[in-house]
Amino acid sequence: MPKLLTSVSRKTLISVIGVVMIAGTTTVVAQTVPLEPIQWDKRRLDQLDRNVRRLERAVTQRNAAGQPVLVEPDPEVIALQGRVELMDRRLQDLEATVQRVNGDLERLTFAVDEGKRDNAALSTRLRESEGRVRSMEQAAARENELNSPISSTSPTGDPARDLSAAVRLAATDPALGDRALQTVTLAWPDAPQAREAFSRLGDLRVSDGDFDNAVRAYSSALRGWPTTPWAPATTLELANALNSADRKTDACGALTEFTNRYAATASATQRTRATELGTRFACAAPRAPAARAPARRPG
Repeated sequence: MPKLLTSVSRKTLISVIGVVMIAGTTTVVAQTVPLEPIQWDKRRLDQLDRNVRRLERAVTQRNAAGQPVLVEPDPEVIALQGRVELMDRRLQDLEATVQRVNGDLERLTFAVDEGKRDNAALSTRLRESEGRVRSMEQAAARENELNSPISSTSPTGDPARDLSAAVRLAATDPALGDRALQTVTLAWPDAPQAREAFSRLGDLRVSDGDFDNAVRAYSSALRGWPTTPWAPATTLELANALNSADRKTDACGALTEFTNRYAATASATQRTRATELGTRFACAAPRAPAARAPARRPG
């Protein structure tokens, strides 16, 4: 039901007039060309204030005369207010949804960052594991290769080429070079290259501190006391290995063989070393060969 107004404040009247003006012009605006927006300057505001005051006095006079003013809301305004309230609720719902989405996005971003860090850590561990596996596989393959039987088949078909390749390999990988030198001794047992291969095997055994096997390898190289260029140096290495194997007497005997067989053709450095070894081993000075008596003339 309409509400009877006994007193209307100025602000309420201004609002009512604005609503009435909007409601009253709704039909006109719909039927005519839209008007230019009103420029609310000081003059127009003063005029609006005077109109409101006159309307206020008129309402007061009617109320005093027993003719109350009845204000009925415009249905369009009510409908508009309902739509505004509905839009406001939807906007609030949308804001709440956006806030939830933002929260979900923040949690998702955090989860993605954690996932990236975890993936990076897992990738690092995977690469490290792959590296360890490759190292283990390489070590296992190398171990199998080093423990497999020594081949007696020439890889090149030529003893000189086999020895040259084995020497180069021994310089970079002594373990594989050792096997290659043994292959030379097995593939070419009667070739001069096999004797040199034994000499180089003795050097590798000395490097490993295996003096007993070094003596065996040097002895195989010097079997029959060859006159090859490497024989004097190998004889000195044999003497040194015998002394390191606690075989002093045999070491001195090897130095004697060097003096008798190779001193004449050995280098000055080798002769000097032979003297130093003899002194260090406390070997007896070699006896000079006895002078042969001159032949007596018959008669």
